[in-house]
Amino acid sequence: FWLKLFCSLGPLNCGNWIPFLATNMKTLCQEESIKVPKGVKISIKSKVVEVTGKHGSLKRDFKHLPIELWLGNGGKEVKARMYFAKSKQLSMLRSVCSHIANLFEGVQKKF
Repeated sequence: FWLKLFCSLGPLNCGNWIPFLATNMKTLCQEESIKVPKGVKISIKSKVVEVTGKHGSLKRDFKHLPIELWLGNGGKEVKARMYFAKSKQLSMLRSVCSHIANLFEGVQKKF
């Protein structure tokens, strides 16, 4: 529809509009997953992630972010999902996965 509209406007170069339309589109669903290391227990309840390992336990709250968090594959994987996000919002999803991976590392190694 948009391509036909821009091409029917006159002497516009339609090739210049295609990247513009593709970069501003939202991703319908993006999902990331992290494997839970051995010796680490994790619980997720209402976007609050609690990780327990041999050197203690850490808790992190992600309630302020529009994401879904759940345990998959029998508790061996943490999955995070976001709907209708643009590229800058998708960076939040990757940041959450990095934070959870850092929680795993924090309870496994002693600082």
